[in-house]
Amino acid sequence: MAERGGTTARLLPTAAEDGGEDSEGASKRPREPWKGEYVKSIVFAGLDAIITCFSLISSINASTSSSVHVLVLGFSNLVADAISMGFGDFVSASSEQDVINEERRVTEWDVMNQRHKEQTALVKHYQALGMDYNDATMVVNIFTKYNDILVDQRMVADKGMLPADQEVKPWKNGLVTFASFMLFGLTPFLSFIILIPFTDNESIKFVSACLVSALALAFLGVAKARIADQNIMSSMAITLFSGTIAAVSAYLVGWLLKHIAGLQS
Repeated sequence: MAERGGTTARLLPTAAEDGGEDSEGASKRPREPWKGEYVKSIVFAGLDAIITCFSLISSINASTSSSVHVLVLGFSNLVADAISMGFGDFVSASSEQDVINEERRVTEWDVMNQRHKEQTALVKHYQALGMDYNDATMVVNIFTKYNDILVDQRMVADKGMLPADQEVKPWKNGLVTFASFMLFGLTPFLSFIILIPFTDNESIKFVSACLVSALALAFLGVAKARIADQNIMSSMAITLFSGTIAAVSAYLVGWLLKHIAGLQS
């Protein structure tokens, strides 16, 4: 309920409020996905890190029996990939913001200098979405009073772009991606590091790395399901399957290079 200019505006009632559907017959409200400015970067950088690093361990383990080689090559690759991923995320986020801002400048010019044409195009857009012509015209006429809103609507309708989020800091995106890649990328190496004082058996270390990596992948599979509102078991299975395929492929390549091509470490 709101009052403006001496008149009272009232929101239209929902179906439940209007008696169109009782509470018992109402469908269950879908569960909201995890929210957070950097959740997606953390999860997907983590998935990439675990699969990449464990695949590297598999290929090295297939061609050598030295934990030293695994740790030296693994850590150097981890740092290089983390820097690359972080910088790539920074550049990507910066470029996306720049493109949106430039497109907005163009749209603002169009709205200011070709207002009737832009209004007509927006009416047609709403009609294409199923809105009645009179309703679409009324909505556009209302938007015309608010220049920023009209520009935003034209950006969405014509270019499929949402307004740039001024709170997004590309350098933060890059830093979060780098940190996530480093943190989760270390997971496959934990067994090698922890078991060094206790055993020299490389097979035990490798099997332990497989188990630790599988647990980390399962955890991130659950996180991915929560973000995308997917089935948790299905998301876990897909994540574990993709990690397994990557690791087996890397292991086979390393084994072939050692036993068939004759390459020795």
